[in-house]
Amino acid sequence: MSTTALRIQPSTTTTTAISSAINNIGFTLPRNCAVFRRPRNRNLTVSAAASSSDPLQICVKASVTAPNKIGDCPFCQRVLLTMEEKHLPYDMKLVDLGNKPEWFLKLSPEGKVPVVKLDEKWVPDSDVITQALEEKYPDPALGIPPEKSSVGSKIFSTFIGFLKSKDPSDGTEKALLDELSSFDNYIKENGPFINGEKVSSADLSLGPKLYHLEIALGHYKKWAVPDSLPYVKSYMKTIFSLDSFIKTRALPEDVIAGWRPKVLG
Repeated sequence: MSTTALRIQPSTTTTTAISSAINNIGFTLPRNCAVFRRPRNRNLTVSAAASSSDPLQICVKASVTAPNKIGDCPFCQRVLLTMEEKHLPYDMKLVDLGNKPEWFLKLSPEGKVPVVKLDEKWVPDSDVITQALEEKYPDPALGIPPEKSSVGSKIFSTFIGFLKSKDPSDGTEKALLDELSSFDNYIKENGPFINGEKVSSADLSLGPKLYHLEIALGHYKKWAVPDSLPYVKSYMKTIFSLDSFIKTRALPEDVIAGWRPKVLG
């Protein structure tokens, strides 16, 4: 079979070209076929023409609730955010992790995403990938001083503990609130981002995790970040409003579905 590939080139300028042409692309994909496309967003520059630089190839989790959409992996979004913020063109393959195709297992034997092709090698692990992208494409710089790299790093694990908890008195909510309070104080003194005035790799790592926190805890526990933590709430609003974040975020339905086994298990 033939597969149509849409090339994505993040851009700081809005383009109106070829939107009508894209709407005329129509084809039916088998269930296990990789899809080279991005969620629709009017700020995207989509081109099937040759680019001055070859797009990076990336495999990410596919949505389980809607066809041809990004799934709920915060680590995949972290890498996509890095590519977007560095204005790197990329071709994205959506992988059904519930029924992994053979072509994907050949390039990722452990069956994990994200994986990115760099220098003719498929590289796994979002930590490794983002560091490699920073070294290979240093402009704009997203690096962060080592002493700031761990800011907010315990929020995700304490969120998971609270989400899975079935005992209101087990201290998991307090553990999460302690981490969020510490982060609130940090942003108050050093914000609006972790590294000051500009977005850094630390924000691109933490942002997707806070997105999962907001959706999953809101759905399963009817819980939200309290108003007593205004800098956390402002930080989340700022990150979630970034163009790059809007382009690469999962559907709320996918986040809810993704956490369901951990909550009900």
